[in-house]
Amino acid sequence: MFIDYVEIEVRAGKGGDGAVAFRREKYVPKGGPAGGNGGNGGNVILKTDSNLYTLLDFNYKTKYEAQSGVNGANSLKDGKTGEDIIIKVPVGTLVKNLMTDEIIIDLDKPQMTFVLAKGGRGGKGNSNFATPTNQTPRFAEKGKPGQDFKIGLELKLIADIGLVGFPNAGKSTFISVISAAKPKIADYPFTTLEPNLGIVRYKEYKSFTVADIPGIIEGASEGKGLGLQFLRHIERTRILLFLIDISSENHQKDFNILLKELKNFSPSLIRKQKIVAISKADISDEQIIKKMKKKKFRGADSQTFVISAVTGLGVNELLDYAWSLIQSDEN
Repeated sequence: MFIDYVEIEVRAGKGGDGAVAFRREKYVPKGGPAGGNGGNGGNVILKTDSNLYTLLDFNYKTKYEAQSGVNGANSLKDGKTGEDIIIKVPVGTLVKNLMTDEIIIDLDKPQMTFVLAKGGRGGKGNSNFATPTNQTPRFAEKGKPGQDFKIGLELKLIADIGLVGFPNAGKSTFISVISAAKPKIADYPFTTLEPNLGIVRYKEYKSFTVADIPGIIEGASEGKGLGLQFLRHIERTRILLFLIDISSENHQKDFNILLKELKNFSPSLIRKQKIVAISKADISDEQIIKKMKKKKFRGADSQTFVISAVTGLGVNELLDYAWSLIQSDEN
């Protein structure tokens, strides 16, 4: 099951209390103060894990608490620091403070760590408070509480290319052919009910990632169909690849509808580089294919590609062009 948004509670460990204790030594008033300090509380740490692709685990556990520090003891023995708790999340997880609605951090890199909640400081033992005028202090500090938050975790898949199209435009078939992703494929709308992420092995020692999201229909921004709930997963993509069914009655109109729905979700989406590919060429004839190759889409940033994921027509040509854009974007 793909889960891309959860709400959890985190609490760092409380600091241990300082101790009130005295040595038993001759000629030292009341033995002298010997209370140790309390240990600091453990932190709550977030760490990205490249092997995770969903927030599903947080459906089963929603509260996380680090270990508290141990209290100080006699003979100047300090308490042990509480153990940190490390929470692993997928790369691309956005962390939001639900109390203030502010974004705390965007965990968008592999092996990234972030101290989300700091443990409380341990209290000082009475040995720290001796003075010439008060050589036998009979008090110590209490440990401080750790930080606690209610946070929202929002996953946005990070991919080089995001696939955009109406239901049954052939996105699932396309990603299954060019990558190892195995999405559900069938001849009815909304076959894809959750995003798929595929790694494309391009020629020797090269690769890039493609994200396929559920199909968009006109009015999606108003909640029709599956709405725009998954479009967050192409917000981070570098390039948008639009797949338009070759059997459509008006290809430019289809493209315009998709652009409009993307803009309604986030204006920044339509500023990304846009490739248009006419899909399902295997169900058409040679004359229409030649005509489609010459078609210019208003609003697109490239030539028009005509492809068939079934026969492989035009797929390598499209991947070559996509790779060139990815390389130029990196440079």
